[in-house]
Amino acid sequence: MAKSFEVTLQKVVDHSYSIEIGEHLFASVVRDLKQGLITGVSKYAIITDSTVEPLYGRPLLELLRREGFQADLFSFPAGESSKTRETKALLEDQMLSQAYGRDCCIIAVGGGAVTDLAGFLAGTFGRGVPSLNYATTLLAAADASVGGKTGVNTPVATNLIGVFHQPRKVYIDLAAWRTLPSREFRSGLAETIKHACMSDEEFFSYLEANMDRIITEEGELILDAGVCEHIALTNCRIKYEVVEQDEHESNLRQILNLGHTAGRALEALSGYRLLHGEAVAVGLVIQAKLGVKFGYMTEEQANRVVALLKKAGLPTELPEYISNRALVDKMYTDKKVRNGRIRFVFQDGIGRMKRFADGSYSVPVEESAVMKLLEELRVNPAT
Repeated sequence: MAKSFEVTLQKVVDHSYSIEIGEHLFASVVRDLKQGLITGVSKYAIITDSTVEPLYGRPLLELLRREGFQADLFSFPAGESSKTRETKALLEDQMLSQAYGRDCCIIAVGGGAVTDLAGFLAGTFGRGVPSLNYATTLLAAADASVGGKTGVNTPVATNLIGVFHQPRKVYIDLAAWRTLPSREFRSGLAETIKHACMSDEEFFSYLEANMDRIITEEGELILDAGVCEHIALTNCRIKYEVVEQDEHESNLRQILNLGHTAGRALEALSGYRLLHGEAVAVGLVIQAKLGVKFGYMTEEQANRVVALLKKAGLPTELPEYISNRALVDKMYTDKKVRNGRIRFVFQDGIGRMKRFADGSYSVPVEESAVMKLLEELRVNPAT
């Protein structure tokens, strides 16, 4: 007769961490490490990309070594196309060849692609080692700093393979924003606008009123210090309020996918010619215009979303080189798909999200409705 044995593993794990926002925060990293932010660590692996390496990766490596820490730097080619399982395996092999084990800490230095990839590596290396995020872009500050979602892209879909792995601390270096190309900064603004759309109408109005204090219509960066700090803090607060209630994306956290059903599909189909935020911007337009058709928001509200995206210098029209058929087919690889049906999350006006009768924040949308809207957008681009 078969016997059974119950494995009881009830426990409470505290995944809390702090986010420090300021300029030139390397001294804070050193201070925190010396004060025992992370215990039981003998080696530090700085993971960055080829763009950030000379600006921040190597200077941090040299500082840590001067301060007596054992550290090495591991870099991969910059760009979303490098955020793959293959890159992760190469980095792991390099770390193993330098005798890295479970007594190490990962320090991710860079933008969203770096923190996504390095966080995934930290979550699996030695079955999980501690990590820190040093965010150098607005996108990393807005999207990757809170929540612990990590992952890599595959030819089928973006971010479909990964783990939840919370960092021990996040540093948001506002000074680094001044080193960003204008296009990269604008890409980060898409996630900021998304946060305002879904959770904070007052922040949406603030962005409408203050966008010209951080970027001109011609795309030149101004980066008013007060506005940048407010944007960084508000992004963290909005995302934290969601993640605190739903750390592992069982329902509410799906609202952070606003604009991403079409956005991730566009990003992948473009071969990453579209930056993440550029693709999400078009995805926000698609969900807003669909939302108008379903009665979730007014035409005027949708036009405000489009206008703010344009003010940030972001695209709002479908790329000519991606067909409607290919875009819809790609949406079926989205992680919200259930029972072979495309699902969207929708704004409920501006500053709120639509919750449906079953309590869910995502809802299936018929392919025919999506195709019809895409055809209309081709004929009458978003204004």
